[in-house]
Amino acid sequence: METHRGRKFLPDRRYTCLTLIVISICGIEALEMNTGKIPFLEAVNGSDVLLPCTYASCIGITNLYFKWEFNDNGTMVKIMDSTIPTDFTEPSNVGVYRDRVEFVGSGKTNNVSIIIWNVTFEDAGEYTCFGKNPKEKGRNHSAIFTLYVVDELRVVDNTLTVIIVSCVGGGIALLMIFMLLKNFTLFVLAKIEEKNKECLVSSGIDNTENGLSGSKSTPKATPKKA
Repeated sequence: METHRGRKFLPDRRYTCLTLIVISICGIEALEMNTGKIPFLEAVNGSDVLLPCTYASCIGITNLYFKWEFNDNGTMVKIMDSTIPTDFTEPSNVGVYRDRVEFVGSGKTNNVSIIIWNVTFEDAGEYTCFGKNPKEKGRNHSAIFTLYVVDELRVVDNTLTVIIVSCVGGGIALLMIFMLLKNFTLFVLAKIEEKNKECLVSSGIDNTENGLSGSKSTPKATPKKA
């Protein structure tokens, strides 16, 4: 509440409500780390794998600290970390603590992803992407990405899908054939009925001309008496 020459002014309620709304939204949409819509991957032994992670903050970042950790049988092992000073700036002093790991993210795109080169079976497991934003009073968040390592990718059995698609396609084809036969049958019946009507009309005309049904016979003259 402000005063001016002895008069008291109350803050505008509209601005107060707007501030509360912004605070509420930012409270809900505070720092968030995201490893994608599908947070797992099955990779072939010896291939290169990207572990994706992006971050977002409603009010921006200041000295955002982030790191990747690997869950080694219940023990969290840090494999890389760094700090991003402000929005749209690159990380400073990137630290990598594991062989075959490389940071490939960028502060300009809110990306803190890493690549594991030439993965082995020992690389399989859960990876945690963690972030902490001092600008949000130390607000932190993390997301998990699971990596599976196999000898070769499994061949997906599409037999059931093929059967279902074939049945549906066959059903549609039979329905189309039925509709064609129905329309053809109705067409033939209509033609037959039309011909029958023509025959009846033609027969009626002939009978009239021949003095049969519907014709008038000429009366015979009465012979005169002698």
